[in-house]
Amino acid sequence: QVQLVESGGGLVQAGGSLRLSCAASGRTFSRYAMGWFRQAPGKEREFVAAISWSGGNAYYADSVKGRFTISRDNAKKKVYLQMNSLKPEDTAVYYCAAGDRRSPSVWWYEYHYWGQGTQVTVSS
Repeated sequence: QVQLVESGGGLVQAGGSLRLSCAASGRTFSRYAMGWFRQAPGKEREFVAAISWSGGNAYYADSVKGRFTISRDNAKKKVYLQMNSLKPEDTAVYYCAAGDRRSPSVWWYEYHYWGQGTQVTVSS
């Protein structure tokens, strides 16, 4: 069982940066691939980034590639999403997710545990 708590969201101007954190409970954090998804009002949940259990492999959505970086610290049981050059279209609730698998996945249904989300708002 894994519980996830996101933090670090907020209001930022376009071009700015935010760093999201996701703290996990449970003794087996390192066995889980981790992902970040987001959902804007009136839109479906979409994949943002994912990282393997070891941190050695990461996937990104085309819309964030080159601007966002996912990382993890297994000793601290945390996963991070560094978001740079933010755009108004990045505005959404961002969710952290854990999947009982080693490799990262872009599919939300392959993740078993979800956090409550943190709001990111980018003003133009």
